[in-house]
Amino acid sequence: MSGKRGNGEGSIYPYKNGFAAYVWVDTPDGKRKRKYVYGKTRDDVHDKWIKLHTEAKKGPVATRHRTLDAFLTYWLDSIVKPNLAPLSYVSYEGSVRLYIAPHLGTKRLDKLTVRDVREWLTKLAGICQCCAQGKDAKRSPSRQRCCAAGECCESYPSRRVVQASRDALRAALTHAVTEEEIGKNVASLVKVPKPRRRRIKPWSVAEASHFLSDGLARDDHLFAAWVLVLCLGLRRGEVLGLTWKSIDFATSELYVDHQIQRAGRQILHRETKTEESDDFLPLPALCLKALRMRRAQQTGDRKAAGDLWQDRHDLVFTTKYGTPIEPGNLTRMFALRARRAGLRVIPLRNTRHTCSSLLVALKVHPKIAQRILRHSQIAMTMEVYAEASEEAVRAAIGKLSEAMGGTG
Repeated sequence: MSGKRGNGEGSIYPYKNGFAAYVWVDTPDGKRKRKYVYGKTRDDVHDKWIKLHTEAKKGPVATRHRTLDAFLTYWLDSIVKPNLAPLSYVSYEGSVRLYIAPHLGTKRLDKLTVRDVREWLTKLAGICQCCAQGKDAKRSPSRQRCCAAGECCESYPSRRVVQASRDALRAALTHAVTEEEIGKNVASLVKVPKPRRRRIKPWSVAEASHFLSDGLARDDHLFAAWVLVLCLGLRRGEVLGLTWKSIDFATSELYVDHQIQRAGRQILHRETKTEESDDFLPLPALCLKALRMRRAQQTGDRKAAGDLWQDRHDLVFTTKYGTPIEPGNLTRMFALRARRAGLRVIPLRNTRHTCSSLLVALKVHPKIAQRILRHSQIAMTMEVYAEASEEAVRAAIGKLSEAMGGTG
Protein backbone atom coordinates (compact mmCIF):
# COMPACT_ATOMS: atom_id res chain seq x y z
CA MET A 1 0.00 0.00 0.00
CA SER A 2 1.21 3.55 -0.78
CA GLY A 3 2.29 5.91 1.96
CA LYS A 4 -0.54 8.36 1.13
CA ARG A 5 -2.93 8.96 4.01
CA GLY A 6 -6.47 7.75 3.63
CA ASN A 7 -9.41 10.13 3.85
CA GLY A 8 -10.03 11.08 7.51
CA GLU A 9 -6.80 9.41 8.68
CA GLY A 10 -4.86 12.56 9.38
CA SER A 11 -3.19 11.14 12.47
CA ILE A 12 -1.62 8.12 10.71
CA TYR A 13 1.87 8.68 9.33
CA PRO A 14 5.01 6.77 8.29
CA TYR A 15 7.30 6.00 11.23
CA LYS A 16 10.65 4.16 11.17
CA ASN A 17 10.02 0.73 9.58
CA GLY A 18 6.25 1.04 9.58
CA PHE A 19 3.50 3.45 10.57
CA ALA A 20 2.29 5.25 13.68
CA ALA A 21 -0.84 7.08 14.80
CA TYR A 22 -2.15 8.93 17.82
CA VAL A 23 -5.43 9.83 19.44
CA TRP A 24 -6.08 12.57 21.99
CA VAL A 25 -7.37 10.88 25.16
CA ASP A 26 -8.35 11.85 28.68
CA THR A 27 -6.04 10.19 31.21
CA PRO A 28 -7.12 8.79 34.63
CA ASP A 29 -5.51 11.81 36.37
CA GLY A 30 -7.76 14.24 34.42
CA LYS A 31 -5.21 15.45 31.84
CA ARG A 32 -5.51 15.35 28.04
CA LYS A 33 -2.63 13.65 26.21
CA ARG A 34 -1.70 11.87 22.99
CA LYS A 35 -1.84 8.09 22.99
CA TYR A 36 0.26 6.42 20.26
CA VAL A 37 -0.10 3.09 18.43
CA TYR A 38 2.41 1.47 16.07
CA GLY A 39 2.45 -1.22 13.35
CA LYS A 40 4.29 -2.47 10.29
CA THR A 41 1.48 -1.69 7.85
CA ARG A 42 -1.08 1.10 7.49
CA ASP A 43 -3.92 -1.42 7.87
CA ASP A 44 -2.51 -2.68 11.18
CA VAL A 45 -2.18 0.83 12.53
CA HIS A 46 -5.60 1.83 11.22
CA ASP A 47 -7.25 -1.04 13.13
CA LYS A 48 -5.42 -0.10 16.34
CA TRP A 49 -6.27 3.56 15.76
CA ILE A 50 -10.00 2.80 15.41
CA LYS A 51 -9.87 0.63 18.55
CA LEU A 52 -8.13 3.40 20.49
CA HIS A 53 -10.77 5.91 19.36
CA THR A 54 -13.46 3.56 20.72
CA GLU A 55 -11.67 3.21 24.08
CA ALA A 56 -11.23 6.99 24.33
CA LYS A 57 -14.98 7.51 23.88
CA LYS A 58 -15.78 5.07 26.70
CA GLY A 59 -13.67 6.82 29.33
CA PRO A 60 -10.14 7.69 30.53
CA VAL A 61 -7.21 5.88 28.92
CA ALA A 62 -3.77 5.51 30.50
CA THR A 63 -0.90 6.72 28.30
CA ARG A 64 1.88 5.18 30.42
CA HIS A 65 1.75 1.72 31.94
CA ARG A 66 3.76 0.39 34.83
CA THR A 67 5.26 -3.06 35.06
CA LEU A 68 3.24 -5.55 37.05
CA ASP A 69 5.94 -5.49 39.75
CA ALA A 70 5.62 -1.70 40.17
CA PHE A 71 1.83 -1.87 40.28
CA LEU A 72 1.80 -4.71 42.83
CA THR A 73 4.12 -2.71 45.10
CA TYR A 74 1.77 0.28 44.88
CA TRP A 75 -1.29 -1.95 45.43
CA LEU A 76 0.15 -3.61 48.55
CA ASP A 77 1.40 -0.39 50.16
CA SER A 78 -1.40 2.02 49.24
CA ILE A 79 -4.50 -0.17 48.95
CA VAL A 80 -4.15 -3.44 50.85
CA LYS A 81 -2.13 -2.37 53.91
CA PRO A 82 -4.27 0.62 54.98
CA ASN A 83 -7.67 -0.87 54.10
CA LEU A 84 -7.62 -4.63 54.75
CA ALA A 85 -6.95 -6.77 57.82
CA PRO A 86 -3.27 -7.34 58.72
CA LEU A 87 -3.60 -11.05 57.99
CA SER A 88 -4.89 -10.28 54.49
CA TYR A 89 -1.87 -8.05 53.84
CA VAL A 90 0.53 -10.76 55.05
CA SER A 91 -1.15 -13.35 52.80
CA TYR A 92 -1.17 -11.11 49.69
CA GLU A 93 2.38 -9.87 50.29
CA GLY A 94 3.70 -13.43 50.58
CA SER A 95 1.98 -14.51 47.37
CA VAL A 96 3.33 -11.48 45.49
CA ARG A 97 6.89 -11.78 46.78
CA LEU A 98 7.31 -15.55 46.45
CA TYR A 99 5.14 -16.60 43.53
CA ILE A 100 3.95 -13.69 41.34
CA ALA A 101 6.76 -11.11 41.09
CA PRO A 102 9.59 -13.58 40.31
CA HIS A 103 7.73 -14.85 37.22
CA LEU A 104 5.46 -12.04 35.99
CA GLY A 105 6.92 -8.92 37.61
CA THR A 106 8.70 -7.63 34.50
CA LYS A 107 5.56 -7.85 32.33
CA ARG A 108 3.93 -4.55 31.45
CA LEU A 109 0.58 -4.26 33.18
CA ASP A 110 -1.41 -3.58 30.01
CA LYS A 111 0.42 -6.33 28.07
CA LEU A 112 -0.38 -9.15 30.52
CA THR A 113 -2.52 -11.78 28.77
CA VAL A 114 -4.67 -14.74 29.74
CA ARG A 115 -2.04 -17.01 28.21
CA ASP A 116 0.70 -15.42 30.37
CA VAL A 117 -1.31 -16.12 33.53
CA ARG A 118 -2.21 -19.67 32.51
CA GLU A 119 1.39 -20.55 31.59
CA TRP A 120 2.63 -19.02 34.86
CA LEU A 121 0.25 -21.12 36.97
CA THR A 122 1.14 -24.30 35.08
CA LYS A 123 4.85 -23.61 35.53
CA LEU A 124 4.46 -22.62 39.18
CA ALA A 125 2.90 -25.97 40.11
CA GLY A 126 6.09 -27.74 38.97
CA ILE A 127 8.75 -25.50 40.58
CA CYS A 128 10.44 -26.75 43.75
CA GLN A 129 10.10 -23.85 46.18
CA CYS A 130 13.02 -25.03 48.28
CA CYS A 131 15.23 -24.49 45.21
CA ALA A 132 13.47 -21.29 44.04
CA GLN A 133 13.59 -19.59 47.44
CA GLY A 134 17.00 -20.96 48.42
CA LYS A 135 15.65 -22.43 51.65
CA ASP A 136 18.29 -25.13 51.93
CA ALA A 137 21.09 -22.68 51.12
CA LYS A 138 20.07 -20.52 54.11
CA ARG A 139 20.62 -23.40 56.52
CA SER A 140 23.98 -24.01 58.16
CA PRO A 141 26.24 -26.35 56.11
CA SER A 142 25.71 -29.19 58.57
CA ARG A 143 21.92 -29.01 58.09
CA GLN A 144 21.85 -28.70 54.29
CA ARG A 145 20.30 -31.83 52.86
CA CYS A 146 18.69 -31.21 49.45
CA CYS A 147 18.92 -28.26 47.04
CA ALA A 148 22.21 -26.85 48.34
CA ALA A 149 23.67 -30.36 48.25
CA GLY A 150 22.63 -30.88 44.64
CA GLU A 151 19.53 -33.00 45.33
CA CYS A 152 16.10 -31.49 44.64
CA CYS A 153 13.61 -32.32 47.41
CA GLU A 154 10.68 -31.67 45.03
CA SER A 155 8.92 -29.30 47.42
CA TYR A 156 6.24 -28.26 44.93
CA PRO A 157 3.49 -25.74 45.80
CA SER A 158 0.20 -27.30 46.86
CA ARG A 159 -3.05 -26.65 45.02
CA ARG A 160 -4.01 -24.29 47.81
CA VAL A 161 -0.84 -22.21 47.30
CA VAL A 162 -1.42 -22.05 43.52
CA GLN A 163 -5.02 -20.98 44.05
CA ALA A 164 -4.00 -18.33 46.62
CA SER A 165 -1.42 -16.92 44.18
CA ARG A 166 -4.01 -16.67 41.40
CA ASP A 167 -6.47 -15.05 43.82
CA ALA A 168 -3.89 -12.45 44.88
CA LEU A 169 -3.15 -11.53 41.25
CA ARG A 170 -6.87 -11.39 40.49
CA ALA A 171 -7.49 -9.03 43.43
CA ALA A 172 -4.66 -6.74 42.28
CA LEU A 173 -5.85 -6.64 38.67
CA THR A 174 -9.41 -5.96 39.81
CA HIS A 175 -8.11 -2.79 41.41
CA ALA A 176 -6.15 -1.95 38.25
CA VAL A 177 -9.42 -2.15 36.31
CA THR A 178 -11.13 0.06 38.91
CA GLU A 179 -8.40 2.69 38.51
CA GLU A 180 -8.78 2.37 34.72
CA GLU A 181 -5.18 1.34 34.13
CA ILE A 182 -6.32 -1.76 32.21
CA GLY A 183 -9.54 -2.70 30.47
CA LYS A 184 -10.09 -6.25 31.78
CA ASN A 185 -8.90 -8.62 34.48
CA VAL A 186 -7.10 -11.46 32.70
CA ALA A 187 -6.51 -13.42 35.93
CA SER A 188 -10.25 -13.82 36.49
CA LEU A 189 -10.50 -15.66 33.16
CA VAL A 190 -8.09 -18.41 34.25
CA LYS A 191 -9.50 -21.31 36.23
CA VAL A 192 -7.42 -23.36 38.68
CA PRO A 193 -8.28 -26.75 40.21
CA LYS A 194 -9.89 -26.35 43.60
CA PRO A 195 -7.97 -27.97 46.47
CA ARG A 196 -9.85 -30.95 47.84
CA ARG A 197 -10.64 -30.83 51.53
CA ARG A 198 -10.00 -33.98 53.50
CA ARG A 199 -13.14 -34.98 55.38
CA ILE A 200 -12.43 -35.87 59.00
CA LYS A 201 -14.92 -37.59 61.29
CA PRO A 202 -15.54 -35.35 64.32
CA TRP A 203 -15.39 -36.62 67.88
CA SER A 204 -18.42 -38.24 69.41
CA VAL A 205 -19.79 -36.87 72.68
CA ALA A 206 -18.15 -39.78 74.50
CA GLU A 207 -14.75 -38.90 73.01
CA ALA A 208 -15.17 -35.19 73.79
CA SER A 209 -16.26 -36.02 77.33
CA HIS A 210 -13.22 -38.27 77.82
CA PHE A 211 -10.96 -35.49 76.48
CA LEU A 212 -12.40 -32.96 78.95
CA SER A 213 -12.33 -35.42 81.85
CA ASP A 214 -8.66 -36.12 81.19
CA GLY A 215 -7.88 -32.39 81.10
CA LEU A 216 -9.77 -31.82 84.33
CA ALA A 217 -7.95 -34.67 86.09
CA ARG A 218 -4.57 -33.20 85.03
CA ASP A 219 -5.57 -29.65 86.09
CA ASP A 220 -4.95 -28.42 82.53
CA HIS A 221 -4.67 -24.61 82.54
CA LEU A 222 -6.41 -24.63 79.14
CA PHE A 223 -9.31 -26.80 80.32
CA ALA A 224 -11.79 -23.88 80.09
CA ALA A 225 -10.60 -23.14 76.53
CA TRP A 226 -11.37 -26.72 75.48
CA VAL A 227 -14.80 -26.48 77.13
CA LEU A 228 -15.63 -23.28 75.18
CA VAL A 229 -14.39 -24.75 71.90
CA LEU A 230 -16.37 -27.96 72.30
CA CYS A 231 -19.51 -26.57 73.96
CA LEU A 232 -19.88 -23.21 72.17
CA GLY A 233 -18.10 -23.89 68.88
CA LEU A 234 -15.83 -20.85 69.28
CA ARG A 235 -12.98 -20.41 66.80
CA ARG A 236 -9.37 -20.58 67.93
CA GLY A 237 -8.78 -16.82 67.67
CA GLU A 238 -12.08 -16.02 69.39
CA VAL A 239 -11.20 -18.16 72.42
CA LEU A 240 -7.74 -16.63 72.75
CA GLY A 241 -9.14 -13.10 72.29
CA LEU A 242 -11.68 -13.37 75.13
CA THR A 243 -11.36 -10.83 77.94
CA TRP A 244 -12.85 -11.01 81.40
CA LYS A 245 -14.97 -7.97 80.53
CA SER A 246 -16.72 -10.01 77.84
CA ILE A 247 -17.98 -12.56 80.40
CA ASP A 248 -21.03 -11.78 82.52
CA PHE A 249 -21.32 -14.37 85.29
CA ALA A 250 -24.51 -12.76 86.61
CA THR A 251 -26.48 -13.21 83.38
CA SER A 252 -24.55 -16.32 82.22
CA GLU A 253 -23.56 -14.69 78.91
CA LEU A 254 -20.43 -14.39 76.83
CA TYR A 255 -19.82 -11.60 74.30
CA VAL A 256 -17.62 -12.55 71.34
CA ASP A 257 -16.12 -9.45 69.70
CA HIS A 258 -12.32 -9.86 69.66
CA GLN A 259 -9.76 -12.38 68.48
CA ILE A 260 -6.03 -13.08 68.66
CA GLN A 261 -4.27 -13.31 65.28
CA ARG A 262 -0.74 -13.97 64.14
CA ALA A 263 0.11 -11.52 61.32
CA GLY A 264 3.69 -11.91 60.18
CA ARG A 265 5.86 -11.29 63.24
CA GLN A 266 3.08 -9.75 65.29
CA ILE A 267 0.42 -11.21 67.56
CA LEU A 268 -2.60 -8.89 67.37
CA HIS A 269 -5.64 -8.52 69.64
CA ARG A 270 -8.21 -7.14 67.24
CA GLU A 271 -11.89 -7.14 66.36
CA THR A 272 -13.49 -10.21 64.83
CA LYS A 273 -13.55 -10.46 61.04
CA THR A 274 -17.14 -9.26 60.51
CA GLU A 275 -19.98 -7.73 62.52
CA GLU A 276 -21.91 -10.99 62.06
CA SER A 277 -19.18 -12.76 64.07
CA ASP A 278 -19.93 -10.57 67.13
CA ASP A 279 -22.62 -12.07 69.32
CA PHE A 280 -23.89 -12.65 72.86
CA LEU A 281 -23.84 -16.37 73.64
CA PRO A 282 -25.58 -18.05 76.59
CA LEU A 283 -23.19 -19.94 78.87
CA PRO A 284 -24.25 -23.44 79.96
CA ALA A 285 -23.48 -24.35 83.58
CA LEU A 286 -20.47 -26.45 82.53
CA CYS A 287 -18.88 -23.43 80.82
CA LEU A 288 -19.54 -21.15 83.80
CA LYS A 289 -17.91 -23.62 86.19
CA ALA A 290 -14.87 -24.01 83.91
CA LEU A 291 -14.44 -20.21 83.59
CA ARG A 292 -14.58 -19.76 87.38
CA MET A 293 -11.87 -22.41 87.69
CA ARG A 294 -9.82 -20.58 85.07
CA ARG A 295 -10.13 -17.29 86.96
CA ALA A 296 -8.78 -18.92 90.10
CA GLN A 297 -5.90 -20.44 88.10
CA GLN A 298 -5.00 -17.08 86.58
CA THR A 299 -5.03 -15.37 89.98
CA GLY A 300 -2.45 -17.92 91.12
CA ASP A 301 -0.36 -17.36 87.97
CA ARG A 302 -0.42 -13.58 88.50
CA LYS A 303 0.80 -13.90 92.09
CA ALA A 304 3.55 -16.34 91.08
CA ALA A 305 4.75 -14.08 88.24
CA GLY A 306 4.81 -10.90 90.35
CA ASP A 307 6.41 -8.01 88.46
CA LEU A 308 6.85 -10.21 85.37
CA TRP A 309 3.08 -10.26 84.73
CA GLN A 310 2.41 -8.51 81.38
CA ASP A 311 -1.31 -8.86 80.57
CA ARG A 312 -2.37 -5.62 78.79
CA HIS A 313 -5.79 -6.74 77.55
CA ASP A 314 -7.15 -8.62 80.59
CA LEU A 315 -7.25 -11.83 78.54
CA VAL A 316 -8.89 -14.97 79.89
CA PHE A 317 -6.26 -17.31 78.44
CA THR A 318 -2.62 -16.30 78.74
CA THR A 319 0.80 -17.78 79.34
CA LYS A 320 2.06 -17.99 82.93
CA TYR A 321 3.42 -14.45 82.52
CA GLY A 322 0.19 -12.93 81.18
CA THR A 323 1.23 -12.67 77.53
CA PRO A 324 -1.14 -13.78 74.70
CA ILE A 325 -0.98 -17.42 73.66
CA GLU A 326 0.36 -18.01 70.15
CA PRO A 327 -2.57 -19.33 68.01
CA GLY A 328 -0.39 -22.02 66.47
CA ASN A 329 0.62 -23.20 69.94
CA LEU A 330 -3.04 -23.69 70.91
CA THR A 331 -3.49 -25.98 67.91
CA ARG A 332 -0.40 -27.98 68.87
CA MET A 333 -1.52 -28.18 72.52
CA PHE A 334 -4.93 -29.51 71.46
CA ALA A 335 -3.29 -32.30 69.43
CA LEU A 336 -0.89 -33.07 72.30
CA ARG A 337 -3.76 -33.31 74.82
CA ALA A 338 -5.72 -35.58 72.48
CA ARG A 339 -2.80 -38.01 72.17
CA ARG A 340 -2.22 -37.90 75.92
CA ALA A 341 -5.88 -38.82 76.49
CA GLY A 342 -5.53 -41.76 74.08
CA LEU A 343 -7.87 -40.25 71.47
CA ARG A 344 -7.52 -39.92 67.70
CA VAL A 345 -6.28 -36.45 66.77
CA ILE A 346 -8.66 -34.14 64.89
CA PRO A 347 -8.04 -30.52 63.83
CA LEU A 348 -9.07 -27.94 66.44
CA ARG A 349 -11.40 -26.34 63.91
CA ASN A 350 -13.21 -29.66 63.38
CA THR A 351 -15.16 -29.52 66.64
CA ARG A 352 -18.39 -27.76 65.66
CA HIS A 353 -20.40 -30.93 65.04
CA THR A 354 -19.26 -32.28 68.40
CA CYS A 355 -20.36 -28.97 69.93
CA SER A 356 -23.96 -29.48 68.82
CA SER A 357 -24.08 -32.99 70.28
CA LEU A 358 -22.60 -31.78 73.57
CA LEU A 359 -25.32 -29.15 73.90
CA VAL A 360 -27.90 -31.94 73.66
CA ALA A 361 -26.09 -33.98 76.29
CA LEU A 362 -25.90 -30.94 78.59
CA LYS A 363 -29.72 -30.66 78.34
CA VAL A 364 -29.47 -27.11 76.96
CA HIS A 365 -32.87 -25.83 75.81
CA PRO A 366 -33.25 -26.00 71.99
CA LYS A 367 -33.87 -22.24 71.67
CA ILE A 368 -30.64 -21.48 73.56
CA ALA A 369 -28.78 -24.09 71.50
CA GLN A 370 -30.09 -22.40 68.35
CA ARG A 371 -28.45 -19.13 69.45
CA ILE A 372 -25.16 -20.83 70.30
CA LEU A 373 -25.04 -22.80 67.02
CA ARG A 374 -26.28 -19.72 65.11
CA HIS A 375 -28.90 -21.71 63.21
CA SER A 376 -31.33 -19.55 61.24
CA GLN A 377 -34.17 -22.07 61.71
CA ILE A 378 -35.12 -23.97 64.87
CA ALA A 379 -35.81 -27.00 62.66
CA MET A 380 -32.06 -27.34 62.03
CA THR A 381 -31.41 -27.42 65.77
CA MET A 382 -34.15 -29.98 66.38
CA GLU A 383 -32.56 -32.29 63.77
CA VAL A 384 -29.36 -32.21 65.83
CA TYR A 385 -31.34 -32.98 68.99
CA ALA A 386 -33.03 -35.93 67.32
CA GLU A 387 -29.65 -37.39 66.26
CA ALA A 388 -27.88 -36.99 69.59
CA SER A 389 -30.46 -37.85 72.25
CA GLU A 390 -29.06 -41.24 73.21
CA GLU A 391 -28.85 -42.23 76.88
CA ALA A 392 -25.22 -43.29 76.48
CA VAL A 393 -24.37 -39.77 75.35
CA ARG A 394 -26.05 -38.25 78.42
CA ALA A 395 -24.28 -40.71 80.70
CA ALA A 396 -20.88 -39.76 79.26
CA ILE A 397 -21.33 -36.07 79.93
CA GLY A 398 -22.88 -36.82 83.33
CA LYS A 399 -19.59 -38.32 84.53
CA LEU A 400 -17.78 -35.12 83.59
CA SER A 401 -20.35 -32.99 85.42
CA GLU A 402 -19.94 -35.07 88.57
CA ALA A 403 -16.15 -34.69 88.40
CA MET A 404 -16.59 -30.90 88.32
CA GLY A 405 -18.72 -30.85 91.43
CA GLY A 406 -22.14 -31.70 90.09
CA THR A 407 -22.66 -28.87 87.57
CA GLY A 408 -25.34 -29.40 84.92
